[in-house]
Amino acid sequence: MSVAEFHPIHGVLLLDKPLGLSSSQALQRVRRMLAAAKGGHTGALDPCATGMLPLCFGEATKLAGVLLGERKVYHAVCRLGQVTSTDDVEGVVIRECPLPSLDDASIDALLQEFVGRISQVPPIYSALKQQGQPLYRRARRGEAVRAPQRQVEVHALRLLQHHEDRLTLEVECGAGFYVRALARDLGERLGCGAHLAALRRLWVAPFQGQSMIGLDTLEQMLLRDGREALWARLRPIEDAVPHWPHWTLSAADSLAISHGRALAAPAAAAPGPCLLMDPGGRALAMAEVLEGQFKVSRGFHWGQGTG
Repeated sequence: MSVAEFHPIHGVLLLDKPLGLSSSQALQRVRRMLAAAKGGHTGALDPCATGMLPLCFGEATKLAGVLLGERKVYHAVCRLGQVTSTDDVEGVVIRECPLPSLDDASIDALLQEFVGRISQVPPIYSALKQQGQPLYRRARRGEAVRAPQRQVEVHALRLLQHHEDRLTLEVECGAGFYVRALARDLGERLGCGAHLAALRRLWVAPFQGQSMIGLDTLEQMLLRDGREALWARLRPIEDAVPHWPHWTLSAADSLAISHGRALAAPAAAAPGPCLLMDPGGRALAMAEVLEGQFKVSRGFHWGQGTG
């Protein structure tokens, strides 16, 4: 597909990422199916993970950073008794330990110690950069690597099932949290080691309970119904920030904002982020109410695209 065949498509698609693909690979496959000129994802899922991956296209990519910081919920399966080089099933087993006698009450009590604002050391096989390079590249070269400890947020952690050497957990967390690191740390605390055997992301806020679409379904739709059917599955930009106040401006005020001029906010506008809409109901800009004015952070430029 040549550059000329791509279109300025705008909106958000909730992909059910399949097993075995990186988030970037999944994004590029969908981008080609949509023939979208620009696209980005909102927080990577490892190849061995599945589930919700919000993909942003066109002007919606300006909201990717907002979605990156939202809450996420996962179902995670931890295998006890084995430590791997990557803290998940893709690594090689570097240590095996016998399983201790465990009951659900003691496991649940331990899980609660990981809830709240906690310190976490990310896996060394991660995309975090150190000395200008991703950690996983340095680790693959055999360099001695240790990721810096950082603060992360765990909102809820529940034991769903305990069967022999497997723990199935539900994890609700904030940005920057590594479920692989949680599996590793749980194993250390239990004295037997552990790694992440399977991971599925159920939702990313604000898309709780909303349906995802798989790559196979998208491909079938493209062949059966054409590209316009895929464009119809895109969600508008405002769906990504439903909790932000939406302020509809007059034609004159919309023009002033698009020209970069300051604009007084209504007296009822509380300080904080908001979305400015034009008279036709289309998102005009991301802004913040500050000192009684709308301070634009990013404007949207739609051109002749779809979305």
